[in-house]
Amino acid sequence: MGHYLTEPYDGSDRYATERYDGATGRDWWALDPAFRLLMRRHLGDGYAWAEPYLRELGTVTGGVVASCAVESDRNPPRLEKYDRWGRDISRIVMPPSFETARAAMMEHNFLSPGFTKRARENGADPVALGAAWMYLLDQADIGLGCALGTGGEMVVSLAEKYAPPDVRDRVREIFANGDHSGEAAQLLTERTGGSDLAALETRATPHGQAWLLDGVKWFASNANGSAYVVLARLPDEQVKPFLVLWERRDGSRNGVRIRRLKDKLGTRSVAAAEVELTGAEAFLLSGPEAGSGIGAMMGLTNAARLGIAMMGLGVARRALVESVCYASAREAFGAPLIAHPLMRRKLAELIVEVEAAQALVFDGMLNPLRLTPAVIKLRAARLGVSAASDAVEIHGGNGYIENWPVARLLRDAQVNPIWEGGDNILCLDVRRAMARENAHEPFLERLAAAVAGAPDDRATADLVAGRLDDLGKAITLWSSLDPVTAEARLFPLARFMGDVYAAALLLEQAGWEQRAGHGDRKAAVARLYAEAHLADHGPLRGLDRPAEDLARFDDLLAGSVAL
Repeated sequence: MGHYLTEPYDGSDRYATERYDGATGRDWWALDPAFRLLMRRHLGDGYAWAEPYLRELGTVTGGVVASCAVESDRNPPRLEKYDRWGRDISRIVMPPSFETARAAMMEHNFLSPGFTKRARENGADPVALGAAWMYLLDQADIGLGCALGTGGEMVVSLAEKYAPPDVRDRVREIFANGDHSGEAAQLLTERTGGSDLAALETRATPHGQAWLLDGVKWFASNANGSAYVVLARLPDEQVKPFLVLWERRDGSRNGVRIRRLKDKLGTRSVAAAEVELTGAEAFLLSGPEAGSGIGAMMGLTNAARLGIAMMGLGVARRALVESVCYASAREAFGAPLIAHPLMRRKLAELIVEVEAAQALVFDGMLNPLRLTPAVIKLRAARLGVSAASDAVEIHGGNGYIENWPVARLLRDAQVNPIWEGGDNILCLDVRRAMARENAHEPFLERLAAAVAGAPDDRATADLVAGRLDDLGKAITLWSSLDPVTAEARLFPLARFMGDVYAAALLLEQAGWEQRAGHGDRKAAVARLYAEAHLADHGPLRGLDRPAEDLARFDDLLAGSVAL
């Protein structure tokens, strides 16, 4: 104001830092209308009770947790290998910023036993609230999300079933604040590989009522935890899971040695290490029957895959918000970036893809099916990478600089396609689920039920229903292929599953939105997603289609990012 009254305006306020406020410091609950509507649907009568807690969590994650994430990335954990007498203490020192962020999340822990009990008493689904807790946390720091979610459910579940009573009581004490307290780690991956159990080298030797483990684990996230699930080979060559605690039964230091911390590309706030087991006291988490323990681990691994999918979604959502914030402030060619048609097209695409992934991840957590975790992780983990890359591009050269927020997002996002199985491992799990359990049958039933809930948009509903029929035919055809070809075709089949699944869920959400009197915005999201992923665009590649993404841009944006 007043530039024209004195000297000619030199444009200097274009560079004012305050014009480029991103997501940090905002209320992420208020910022996300689509999420608020999703929670209203999933919580039903419990929404009114839960809403103040969600609002407070949105302030905490967008405030202190997001700020601490930047500091923890710059000053990651460090290892104190020896004390001053040269004794191996393998102490991992976490940065104060990490401890501050963890304390804030524990103070607002939707997954603690006490909170879940109160939620249930007030008619609010604790599973939906737990998913919301992870969704907001993962937008701030998926490293902290990993630390708070790495293997806790697995440790507690297996210890309750198999550990000796005194050890089980110790585990209960460690996890008194809930499974997501940051006290667990999984020691599975070795130098020989992470998924090939036949190559596992860590050995277990009987030792009275316990076992002793010797070996090296090559990549252990959250290595500063107090309880570990460890895979090791018995004398008869069977691979079994074991529980290892930081301290032995007698209170002395256990044989767990940290060789070094990994110098990682991203997720630097979570301590990942190479761990050497030297006669480590361990307890078998398995019964005498074949496959016990490992089978339970695989079931819990599917739950962990949904957690990783949530991390991919969290990164994608944060990338979208940062992109909108920047494009709204940055000017080019005489107007804000967000006013230009090409930028609007890209942002509309991000909005649609993020809401599709949101639908997938929340449905996977609230309606667990055997087949869905692999399909959902395949889509959401990869979206985190592509959305973060888009955010860097939207920021231009600034996006490539570490003191802007999106460079870290891209570094962090790249781990999600790796954690809990890469794309090929996920595809093999899809095959296993279909071949051994006919898991595609309830999956197709779930999609049909979702399409049945569509709004008054017959063209989109008919398109998705037709592609659902095609998916059933594709599965039948795939099952007739020779084994080599069938394995090679798993990836396009799994992607096809994800495409139809997301479109069906968006239709279901749109139907609820319309019947509940909240408008028709989600119907536009469903239509745009189905046209992008399921429609036949013809010889003109869709250039002759109406530009609904531009025509409805303001509506799409207002329902996604409320700046």
